[in-house]
Amino acid sequence: MSSFHRTLLRTIWICLIASLLAVVNAKAQNPKLEVSHLDKFADKADKVIDVNVERNIIQLAISALNDKRSKDEAKIKELLAPIKGIFVKRFQFENEGEYTAADADSIRSQLNGPGWQKIAGVRSKKQGSFDVVIMSEGSVIHGLAVFAAEPKALTIVNIVGPIDLAKLAELEGRFGIPRFGLEQATASSDDDKDKHEKDSKGGDKKPPEDR
Repeated sequence: MSSFHRTLLRTIWICLIASLLAVVNAKAQNPKLEVSHLDKFADKADKVIDVNVERNIIQLAISALNDKRSKDEAKIKELLAPIKGIFVKRFQFENEGEYTAADADSIRSQLNGPGWQKIAGVRSKKQGSFDVVIMSEGSVIHGLAVFAAEPKALTIVNIVGPIDLAKLAELEGRFGIPRFGLEQATASSDDDKDKHEKDSKGGDKKPPEDR
């Protein structure tokens, strides 16, 4: 075999391996969470919200909206257009202690995986925890998850597809998504990001005479 053919075969193998690695990496960074194991709480919960809105249903919703009828419908239509799926699970219990820390950690471990970045979080001994996490690649957001572990409730909201955080609050109260105050959470995150960028660039420094 000539050196040319050996080089060609080596190049083909490298391309094949790179393609396989890309597929594996894409699967590892799937913005859709695995939450089916939480269905065991359906019998324990006093109230269950289970929403699975796939791409085809979203397309139907978009077709029913008229962006000329109202500004709100225009905003929702624009926000829904690139979204691939909306998934919500919420279990409300009569008593505390119906789920364990391990149950909550099974979700948090996914949100700590490759590609995920927490943009807002609240911890309270009395009210539990609340996290807003995004999966992004550069400036493109491929998915978002809201996870709330309250003493008497467990909630996971998972939106798959490109998302405009500035408009995300428009979906609260729709498609089974509870009202979490995402607007305030994302706004706080933007403020923190701006502050960090200013600090890193040396902005907002006091002049020498004011020190």
